[in-house]
Amino acid sequence: MKNEEAYPKRISQKYKYIISNYLCQVFDTMSDGLYISNKDGETLAVNTMYENLTGLDARDLLGRNVKDLVEEGVFDVVLNSEVVQSKKTSTTVQITGKGRRVVLTAHPIFDYDEDVELVVTYVRDIALITQLKDQVAAQRQLIDKYQHGISQKPETLYLAPQSKVMKDLFTQVQRVAKTDATVLYLGETGVGKDVMAREMHDHSKRKKNSFFKVDCTCIPENLIESELFGYAPGAFSGADSKGKLGLFEMADKGTLFLDEIGELPMPMQGKLLRVLQDGEIQRVGATKARKIDVRIIAATNRNLEEEVENGNFRSDLFYRLQVAVINIPPLRDRGEDLHAIIRFFIKQFNTRYKRQVRLSAYAEEVMLNYRWPGNIRELENLIHSLVVTCDNNLIQVENLPTAMIEKSAVSKVSQKLELNIDGYGGMDLKEIMAEFEMQVLLNAVKIHGSIPKAAKALNVNRTTVFRKLKKAGVEI
Repeated sequence: MKNEEAYPKRISQKYKYIISNYLCQVFDTMSDGLYISNKDGETLAVNTMYENLTGLDARDLLGRNVKDLVEEGVFDVVLNSEVVQSKKTSTTVQITGKGRRVVLTAHPIFDYDEDVELVVTYVRDIALITQLKDQVAAQRQLIDKYQHGISQKPETLYLAPQSKVMKDLFTQVQRVAKTDATVLYLGETGVGKDVMAREMHDHSKRKKNSFFKVDCTCIPENLIESELFGYAPGAFSGADSKGKLGLFEMADKGTLFLDEIGELPMPMQGKLLRVLQDGEIQRVGATKARKIDVRIIAATNRNLEEEVENGNFRSDLFYRLQVAVINIPPLRDRGEDLHAIIRFFIKQFNTRYKRQVRLSAYAEEVMLNYRWPGNIRELENLIHSLVVTCDNNLIQVENLPTAMIEKSAVSKVSQKLELNIDGYGGMDLKEIMAEFEMQVLLNAVKIHGSIPKAAKALNVNRTTVFRKLKKAGVEI
């Protein structure tokens, strides 16, 4: 606080009058307890918070010497003499005669000769401090757990891709990662856009900083602005009095992944455009913008060009996102990788549930010939289910979903039929149909393991299946 010499003379007297008349009321506004004594230890003032924290009454303290109060057991320790001698701030824990434990932090106030004239002691509730420390420790643990979780690279990335399409994809991702360009991942649901976003971050110069993922479909529309941009103190009813950081600020110097950006409400699209253009965000209820340094990675399974034409997505934002567009191929186009991914998930869930489940050759063949419309997510969930529900350690064809068996069988027969047509251009329709029928029957028997089971799956009499295969010269 400035001394009176810093004020014009005409203000000085008014200033002194105001301070002297209202000083005790000023003390009572403080959130900490306050105990003021002179260099000899005489108690000059205490505030209301001090009374609340210690359970002591100011009327029993004012004018009393702190040494006498210690001898009477009003409290067990004071810092007055120590601060006067050392001329330095000191801290200790005090226990009052009423059993209250408080933390004392005493500060020296000097006169013009640099001698201690007063000792001002701030008093805090040790229980509250302990509680706050526990809360901070708990929050630290949550943050550490979160950071540990997001720093764990998904093991699927360690599977060296065998397919050319995935090798090219990883090369492209690692090349773009070295820049700070905005990235837009395109691909069907379940292809692993979140995994590739993490891959992009881990190969960038921001890899040591935060990586946050936002699923734009999961945040209610009325909350998404405050979640992304935060809010100022008192921005709305029920808001935290200290305000709140938004995800953009939390991701400062790092990466923010906006999954399913095609679902972002139109008003939020305009705010996101400002972030991309100016590198600024403005909290809800705030009057000033803040500069941030965040790399944006977005992803969607929608056709954004069509969404722009339909008026559901801003064209200016669409063009801003078109800096580095990366298409992630569906699982059906990654034939060489499928076997390794299946093995990886079986190993993963075997380890989790302490099992030793394996796939039969026929079951694996069906899975390899399935088109996987749900991509890697569908594959992971299926294997998870199979490992959990399999009543022995061998997953058979009959354990697979019926739709998968049927679609896989049709796909396999169609491929064989195409080869036969290419190889025997002179076949007429009757011969083609006979060949098709035989391939369907053979594949059904192979998948289901017997003629009765195959006949049941095809909804025909087993004697019909037996007769047709025998007629075609197939030994059963």
